[in-house]
Amino acid sequence: MTNLSPTAAGPTGGRPARKGAATPHGRARSRAGALFVSPYVLFLLVVFAVPLAYTLWISVHRFYFTAPGTHVDSPWVGLSNYRDVFTDPVVGRAFLNIGVFLVINVPLTVLLSLVLAAALNAKIRFRAFFRAAYYLPYITASVALVAVWQFLFGTDGFVNNVLGAHAPDPSWLVNSHLAMPMIALFVTWKQLGFFVMLYLAALQNVGRELYEAASVDGAGRIRQFFSVTVPGVRPATTLVVIYAIITGANLFSEPYLLTGGGGPDHASTSPVLLMYQKGIEQGHPDFAAALGVVLVGFVLVVSLAARKLTERGN
Repeated sequence: MTNLSPTAAGPTGGRPARKGAATPHGRARSRAGALFVSPYVLFLLVVFAVPLAYTLWISVHRFYFTAPGTHVDSPWVGLSNYRDVFTDPVVGRAFLNIGVFLVINVPLTVLLSLVLAAALNAKIRFRAFFRAAYYLPYITASVALVAVWQFLFGTDGFVNNVLGAHAPDPSWLVNSHLAMPMIALFVTWKQLGFFVMLYLAALQNVGRELYEAASVDGAGRIRQFFSVTVPGVRPATTLVVIYAIITGANLFSEPYLLTGGGGPDHASTSPVLLMYQKGIEQGHPDFAAALGVVLVGFVLVVSLAARKLTERGN
């Protein structure tokens, strides 16, 4: 019969004590870890959790913005605001617009940024210049870039002057069929440099010996790209896809500036732009709050589905 001593069995009488969990050193490390994490936890609470909770509260009340010091009753209305959101045809159009945007923007972003990152990761002349050139639009103010886009694709813009009789009528940014695709292309171009940098960082973890082995096996550049580069940066691809989805779902300044606030006839309205119009311009913050909650749910569902898709085969 085996005799377990308290030291061997641990204080629970049969389970070994966890290493370092109950020692003074282990407790000190736990406190130090909590201390380092606490600023980020506080940031999440202040910037995300508290506003989200307040948004949920507003979405189930009849709420109005008031002057400081003025009190107005905010009666409980339950799911009435959500019913208004789901029955508003403009909301449906806004989510359809975002769907069109994501279908164009996300694949283009992943494809172009990965191809450019692979090219800029090679030893080419003026590599630093090209890296900076692709990153420059990302750090440039949207207002300045919108002016460039308007110069190119406005009704009397450079592109229409070049195309002449072949230019679309109505023009690019006032065409109900072309407005949202043009915004998707604009955002792809503007943010491409950021995603190129993400892929460049991921490519540093792909060993050169993998490319050498593929080359020995007779794989050319294209085969190496699909057999080594694409699988090697798959975690970064997941990050790029999710970040692009979140960015697209929060689209505001681009339709506001490029198409005059979501025109023509709401063809480029986004949910966030509609939240601004309903909540600020029209004085219905309760409707805007309910729409915001629905948008959060939409982003979560789409992001989880995209994660499952991009991580398939890992």
